[in-house]
Amino acid sequence: MDMTIDPRLVPARPDLAAAHLKGSVAAERFTEGRSLTVAAPVLDMTSTPDRDAGLSNQLLMGERFLAYEEDAEAGLAWGQAEADGYVGYVSLAGLEADAPEPDMHVTVLSTYIYPEPNMKTRPLEALPMLARVATVGHEAGFVALASGGYCPAQHLAPIGPLAGDFVGVAEQMLGRPYLWGGRSAEGVDCSGFVQLALAAVGRMILRDADLQQSAGVELNEPLARGDLVFWDGHVGIMQDDETLLHANAHHMAVASEPLADAEARILKAEFGPILSRRRLLP
Repeated sequence: MDMTIDPRLVPARPDLAAAHLKGSVAAERFTEGRSLTVAAPVLDMTSTPDRDAGLSNQLLMGERFLAYEEDAEAGLAWGQAEADGYVGYVSLAGLEADAPEPDMHVTVLSTYIYPEPNMKTRPLEALPMLARVATVGHEAGFVALASGGYCPAQHLAPIGPLAGDFVGVAEQMLGRPYLWGGRSAEGVDCSGFVQLALAAVGRMILRDADLQQSAGVELNEPLARGDLVFWDGHVGIMQDDETLLHANAHHMAVASEPLADAEARILKAEFGPILSRRRLLP
C-alpha cells in the first residue's frame, strides 16, 4: 500500500521515485539520484516543470540538491533539497557536480562578488545571506573564491550559527520585499522568512507554514519574544509579547506591527483566525 504522499516532501511521481521509497510508493521506476551543489546565488524551485510557474521555494548557493531526474532538453532537474527535504524542479544551469565543499557563508543580508580584490571594480553578482562558498585564500581584505572572484572578508565567516537570537536576525530583515516562494534576504514569503531566520542560528525547520506548525509546543501561557503565531496559510514571529514580525502581502514586505492589528486584519481576509501559538524548544 502506498504511503501518504505530500508531494512537497516525498520525491515520488507516478513515473519516478526515490529508491528509498521502493515498497512504499508505486512508480514505474526508482533511482538513487545524484547529489549536486547549487551554483547560482539563488536558485528558484517550482512544483511543476513549467518555467512560467510560480515559485514554490528557493535554494541558496552552496546548498545541496538531490536530483532524481536531469532533463537536459528541458534544462530542468527534479529532486529534493537536502537541507529541508522540499521537492520540486530547478534549472540544471544552476547546479554543479563535483563542486568543492563550501567552508564559509555570507553573514550580512547581501554582498558582492568582485572580479578583483578591489571594491571599485564592477561586481560580477550579488550573494544573499547564508549563501555558501568554497574559499582558496585571502588578499587585500577580500576572500578569494574557488569558483572565481572575491568577496569582502568582513561579509563572510566559517559556516556556523550567525547569532544566538533568531528574532534579532529577523529584525535585520525589516523592509525586505515580500516574494511568494522566496527564501532569501532578497525576498521572502511568510514561512521562508521564519525558516531563514532560524537557519541563521543553526536550526532548520520545514518550508511551509502548515508544515512549520509541527515545530515547538502549543502555548498555554502569554506570548513572548520568539514564539510563532500561525494562521491558515500564514505565520509570523513575535518580536515581543505584543508585536508581530512577518513577511506579508499587505505590506508587501517584512513588517513589524501590533499583533492585535494583524489579527484583526487577517481575520477579515482569507486566513481567518489564529490557529496556533507555538514556542520552539531549545
